[in-house]
Amino acid sequence: MRRLFLLALFGASIALPALAAFTPPSSPAYCPWPAWKLPDRQPGDATVYTDPHGVTYTKAQIDSAYDQVCWQQDPPDTGARDSWLTNDFRARLPAERYAYGPTQFEGLDLYRTSAAHAPTMIFIHGGAWRGGSALGSGYQSEMYVDAGANFIALDFINVTQTVGADGKPDKNLITMAEQVRNGVAWVYKNAKALGLDPNGIYVSGHSSGGHLCGVVITTDWVARGLPADFIKGAVCASGMYDLIPASLSARNLYLNFQLGDTITQLSPILHMDRINMPVVVGHGTKETPEFQRQTDDFAVALKALGKDVTVIVAPGYNHFEFAETFANPYGPLGRAALKLMGLQPGAALIWGHRPK
Repeated sequence: MRRLFLLALFGASIALPALAAFTPPSSPAYCPWPAWKLPDRQPGDATVYTDPHGVTYTKAQIDSAYDQVCWQQDPPDTGARDSWLTNDFRARLPAERYAYGPTQFEGLDLYRTSAAHAPTMIFIHGGAWRGGSALGSGYQSEMYVDAGANFIALDFINVTQTVGADGKPDKNLITMAEQVRNGVAWVYKNAKALGLDPNGIYVSGHSSGGHLCGVVITTDWVARGLPADFIKGAVCASGMYDLIPASLSARNLYLNFQLGDTITQLSPILHMDRINMPVVVGHGTKETPEFQRQTDDFAVALKALGKDVTVIVAPGYNHFEFAETFANPYGPLGRAALKLMGLQPGAALIWGHRPK
C-alpha cells in the first residue's frame, strides 16, 4: 500500500506542472502579459505623446493605453451577463421603440416607470466608437424604473458605418456625435408628447459613450434653439475628454481624427464653459493609465472653473466591470446616478406579495 501511495504521489508531482502551465490569451503585440502594464520601451523607440504631467509614451504604449482589453487580468464575460439581465427585464417590461431621425441608426428604447413626475436618464453606450447598442444597454433599466425614473438607451451610427458625400466610408466621429446630440434634443422636444417631464432630463455614458456624454454637456444648445440648461445633470464614466492622445493610438486606424476639426470640436475639455449642471465623472483603478488620467484631469479642470463635479474612483474595477455598476443602486455609478436625480433605490414591497 505504501508503495502504491508513493507511486501516486510521484505521478501527481509530474502532472501538476502540466496542469499549472498557462498560455496567455491572444492579444495585440502592444498588450504584454500580465495585464495592467504598458509594454516596455525598446531601444530606439520614439516618444509619440507626453501627457500634461510629463509621462511619456511610445507608439506601442499609447496603443496599449487606449485599448482596455490590454488591462484585464481575468476578462469578465460582462457581455453575456448584461444580455441576460436585459432579456430578463424586457420580458417583464418591453421597451417602447421610437425613431428620432430619418436613418436606420437613429432610434431609442424607452423603459417607462409608473412613478409620477419621474425624471428621465438618457444613456449613451460605449464600444470604442465602433460598437455597442441600445439593446446592449438595457440591463441598466430595471434599477431606474424601480427607483422611479424613466430610462432611455440611444442607438446611433458608429464610425465604421459613416459615409461621406462621395458615398465612401469616411470614419466620421462628427456624424456620430451629431446623431447623439439629435437624440438627446429629440427627447427634450418630444417629452410632453411622450408623457415625460421636460424639466427632468439627465444624460449618462460610459467609455466612448462617456466621451459622447461629455460632448453632449459641452454643446452650445442655445445655438441649436434649445435652453442652455435643459440637461439637469450628467454621469460621464470612463470617458475621453481630450482627443489628442487617442488620435495618436491604434484607434486612428478606424476613426479619422483629422477630418475637419474633429479634435477641437469634440474634445469636451476645450468647451467646459458650456457646462451648467452637476456632473459626475469616474473610473476604475484597473483601467488603463490614460483613461484614469483623462477622468482625473477633466475633474480637476472642472473644479478650477468652479463647476459642480463629483469624482468617483472605484478600487478594483476594470473598465467593463465599472460599467456594470450603472445597474446596481448600491454600486458606485448606480448610486451616483440615482442621487443626482434625487432618487433612492426602489425598495417598496410589491402589493399583494408581502412576506408571511
